[in-house]
Amino acid sequence: MNDKEQAYRQATKIAKSHYENFPVVSIFVPKELRKHVAVIYMFAREADDLADEGNESAEIKLKKLDLYASKLSESLKGDAVNPFWKALNFTVIDKKLSPQYLFDLLDAFKQDLVKTRYTDSEELYDYCKRSANPVGRLILELYNIRDENLNRLSDKICTALQITNFIQDVSIDLAKGRIYIPNENQTKFGVSEADFQLKKSGENFKMLIQSETESLLMLYDEGKELIDYLPIPLNKQIKWTINGGEKILKKIREIDYDVLNYRPKLTKWEYFTIGLKALF
Repeated sequence: MNDKEQAYRQATKIAKSHYENFPVVSIFVPKELRKHVAVIYMFAREADDLADEGNESAEIKLKKLDLYASKLSESLKGDAVNPFWKALNFTVIDKKLSPQYLFDLLDAFKQDLVKTRYTDSEELYDYCKRSANPVGRLILELYNIRDENLNRLSDKICTALQITNFIQDVSIDLAKGRIYIPNENQTKFGVSEADFQLKKSGENFKMLIQSETESLLMLYDEGKELIDYLPIPLNKQIKWTINGGEKILKKIREIDYDVLNYRPKLTKWEYFTIGLKALF
């Protein structure tokens, strides 16, 4: 086995070992594409860890992300520093992927280190444009789907997934000093930042989260049109992913929108049944 194949095998192992509410490498991904999905996932996971793990200053983490971006640039020029970067470059070339989407992801990770509040939904959606939407577009490109109308539908799903994750992880992000619910939305329901800090989950806060979840359900519905244009088994994969996001929103409703004190999470059985729902 050569270095490149070893890198793909390691990437697949890492992708499968990390718990995600939304599937990464699943039975719905054709065998020949799994290594490509895995190496993209590993790229994003490593960059995310650089931004989020450890107690280093934001300045140091930004420098590490800059170095990571430099390694990406070098690998795309054929100067890979190790087997992982060689495998990623091969994926980009072999599947004719748009490298800019990879750089967009890194840009979003950098933003997390310098921006911790969002004025309105427009600002948050701009962040999702770089933090989430590139993943969906890369997946479409892996299947050789290159249609801007379908890209826009994919963006709706990816943005909905990203913000669902923010609502699910309100308390986790708060511990990192971040609040992703826009200030404009908080003000609309009479919620202050102090309510977050004190974990004051009163009626106003619950109405805020209810409004957020209802908006996300609409966004998922708008993006579902994409499924009709996708080949099997990709359409099954996307159904599973959407079902997972909607299930998290349902669990948020079941805890009466108190995401400050409770974090909804899918069980293995729920994860399995969501897959069956997508399959049948």
